Amino acid sequence: MSFARSPLTRVLALALALSPIAPLCAQTAPSHVLPDGTVPPALAAARMHMLEAPENMLTFHNMDQLFQTRVVPRSGPIAPLAHADAPLPKATIRGQTMSEDAWEDLTYTSAFLVMRDGKILHESYRNNTDERTHFISFSMAKTFTSMLVGIAVAQGAIHSIDDPATLYVPELKGSGYDGVTIRQLLQMRSGTDYEERYDFGASPSIAAQIFLNAIVANKERFADMAPRMKRKLAPGSHFNYSTLDTSVLGWVLERATKRPLADFTAHYLWQPLGTESYGFWLADGGPGVGRELNGMAYNATLRDFARFGQMMLDSGRFNGRQIVPADWMKQATTMTPNADPGTPPPPASVTNPFARSGYGYQIWKLDDTGAFTALGLQGQFIYVHPATRTVIVKLSFFPEEGSPKSDAALEDTLAYFRTLTEWKAK
Repeated sequence: MSFARSPLTRVLALALALSPIAPLCAQTAPSHVLPDGTVPPALAAARMHMLEAPENMLTFHNMDQLFQTRVVPRSGPIAPLAHADAPLPKATIRGQTMSEDAWEDLTYTSAFLVMRDGKILHESYRNNTDERTHFISFSMAKTFTSMLVGIAVAQGAIHSIDDPATLYVPELKGSGYDGVTIRQLLQMRSGTDYEERYDFGASPSIAAQIFLNAIVANKERFADMAPRMKRKLAPGSHFNYSTLDTSVLGWVLERATKRPLADFTAHYLWQPLGTESYGFWLADGGPGVGRELNGMAYNATLRDFARFGQMMLDSGRFNGRQIVPADWMKQATTMTPNADPGTPPPPASVTNPFARSGYGYQIWKLDDTGAFTALGLQGQFIYVHPATRTVIVKLSFFPEEGSPKSDAALEDTLAYFRTLTEWKAK
């Protein structure tokens, strides 16, 4: 998601969705609507400003206080995570050496975990959070959606990712999504006339309309705009980061599996992982009306995000089970360059590595070492480095996306990730 400033809000986004939350909280969430079904004005205003600093340090781990939720319960024995605690190396950031602790503060960290060979080397929490706290993933949720699609394919609920989306969601016929395949949605190459830019004001952009109507006011579903979209380019021909594409994938999953996304997540992903806490999706409306915001809004604890990362590292296997097919993980992490054939690379002045990287099935390539990451707005990472069997989870509250402080935080974060992958723990 990508937001631009307006007189009313400074909401932002990226190539994207109070105190620690106890498990009971998701079961007894506050009411989010008035008797007439509308969102209370004060709550709508809070949603408009949830991404802004300094409040985002709190809102990012209290999203069930702001939104409708769909709980994803855990079940069964907890998959243990072994510890091999070790002091992490110092960070060299822009030529200056600092402690890892200082680096966490520098890069707006709320929770941080490093694993190697499946063992936790480091785990830390800040800002009134702990091991029970549920953090928003933002667009890391897109990678969760990819894994769910792979599971649905293995079950036969989705016959082939080369099926057109209209086979499962006929409401898309006649729209820009008519003829777009599931594979093209996974790769964000639908060709629809959509720009992940949130321009508010008298004539809000399509993305801004979705944000206001679906996320803030819950007057319509996030995916409701899809049948009204126009075609811009031939499907498959160009990469265009689009949370709407991922939302359509969620719609396809609902129809293909014939069950709500939260239920499918629980039975075939969350519970097999042996998680230690429930998760929850944010939703764009109440039960029976709204859908899970599968492109931007899964919430979980730090350790459970790490379990998910370890599963991806181990080719879809974790907790003694093959949860996601190994061949799906291989496909999902086979990256297609973002730049289209014949397009020159971005200028050297563009420091954002994602402008130069590749994209798999809702997963980002970071460099030429084979590393990949689930990536969320304002500094959420599940980073996987297969060569060193390293998994890093960082849950942050970066300043406004596109600001100098946010760009610096991204650079400083990835610089230390490189340090960690080069470091040999004793």
